[in-house]
Amino acid sequence: MCGIAAIHVTDEAAHGTPDEALGERMLDRLAHRGPDDSGTRVCGTRSWLGHRRLSIVDLDGGRQPLPATAPSLSLSSPPYDGWSLVCNGEIYGHSELRAALGEDRFTSASDSEAALVLLRERGPEELDRLSGMWALCAAAPDGRFVAARDRVGIKPLYWARTPGAVHFASELRAFDPDVRHAAEAFPPGCSWTPGEGLRRFAGPVPPRGSRTSAADRADWAGLPERAVEKATREVVADSVRRHLMADVEVGVFLSGGLDSGLVAAVAAETYAREGRRLKTFAVGTPGSADLLAAREAAAFLGTEHHEAVLDPAEAVAALETVIACVESFDAGLIRSAVPNWFLARLAARHVKAVLTGEGADELFAGYGYYHEAHPEPAALERELRRTVGALHGLNLQRCDRVTMAHGLEARVPFLDTEVIGHAMSLPAEAKSLEPDGMEKGHLRRAFAGWLPEKLLWRRKEEFGTGSGARDVLGAGWEERISDAEFAAARDAEGAPELRGKEELAYYRAFCRALPGVRPQAVLTRFATG
Repeated sequence: MCGIAAIHVTDEAAHGTPDEALGERMLDRLAHRGPDDSGTRVCGTRSWLGHRRLSIVDLDGGRQPLPATAPSLSLSSPPYDGWSLVCNGEIYGHSELRAALGEDRFTSASDSEAALVLLRERGPEELDRLSGMWALCAAAPDGRFVAARDRVGIKPLYWARTPGAVHFASELRAFDPDVRHAAEAFPPGCSWTPGEGLRRFAGPVPPRGSRTSAADRADWAGLPERAVEKATREVVADSVRRHLMADVEVGVFLSGGLDSGLVAAVAAETYAREGRRLKTFAVGTPGSADLLAAREAAAFLGTEHHEAVLDPAEAVAALETVIACVESFDAGLIRSAVPNWFLARLAARHVKAVLTGEGADELFAGYGYYHEAHPEPAALERELRRTVGALHGLNLQRCDRVTMAHGLEARVPFLDTEVIGHAMSLPAEAKSLEPDGMEKGHLRRAFAGWLPEKLLWRRKEEFGTGSGARDVLGAGWEERISDAEFAAARDAEGAPELRGKEELAYYRAFCRALPGVRPQAVLTRFATG
């Protein structure tokens, strides 16, 4: 996990070589994402690449830009062909890619080098072979350049196209103030090259019949319910185990809800088989439902459990910092980001990476509105696909920013391509409400016995509610902002849609942190496509 920045000059004659000082400033603003190391490289006369590293895999040999420089290594000769790469994220299937592409093509044990070799050997059109979470920029001395982002957008990437150059960065704060007006979210599942422009190589949901084994089993008709539940358990558990890939210890954010509880259960079992004890982390106000449930789950699983007790005064005082960190003003997102920020701060004292339960609600219809607004199976499936495609600018944005603010990597096993393909191939009946109105019954039955019964069947609560953060942060805005003040701000020319006084306060903090950034260009809720 890390932060990346890049500059590619599109009009060499008019603007000369990339501005290295500008690149260094961008990289400095991403230091929190990679406290362990940094590296830069000028590629020919048109490209500059920068990398901040949080060392998780190949601690000694994974320094970027890749290939790592060494006295015996000539980047300009075959098989390297001059290509260099910076990558943010983890490529979980890199061992299989190594075998397919040839070990002799690699110079390190870094998972990110699989992306470099694949690009060099096969081109950007085969980037969908990279399983995991990633965003990358690669360049060659002859002017070739590629930027790309994983199909779901788990890892962030922004770009700013200005006259003569294109700038790329992991966070909006990296861009110089005079460039921020041009900043946009780089679309997931897409690549960009100077010659072909922006091209899509994958959608957020793999198509039926793709190489994901779960999607190949798209027809579940006639199979016993237990067989389908077993398949769900296996694909989720396999993903959790693959997401434990690291040369450092990995923990779990344990909210006390179903999704993080299942992730923790599989991870705890995996670690126990290796003679290790999993570390889990929970946050909430004193006596909050999430804190109590997480404590009970941790005791059942035998984890080494740590708690961040949310102090109301501290939470309110941290609002400005958290809004600047998350780079959003969505009220629901900020309410959940504040406790997560404190949780990440705690976890970073003990581990360098954590697993979370993000994405399960969007795959298995965990939110009540799914069933209220989309009772017909076809409509429900369309809405699930839509929300999976929007995660990159909502929950995943919060998840990435609050963890990386503390130099901590967050991984999301439910959003593995295999799990998405499997979940979207399930019959609609598997995602319908139980007779008593309980959501995600299929997923709960699939993991019977893995958690205490009352936690396995605990009803869904939004994190901001279960942690107590909503009560702490959501109160008082009606008195602090007048109706006239809110109306004037909402109706001001160029103002984004504001859904209440609380959100207006957060929007003002967003503007203070990122002056010049256009919300409509960088926030998912304003996207039209």
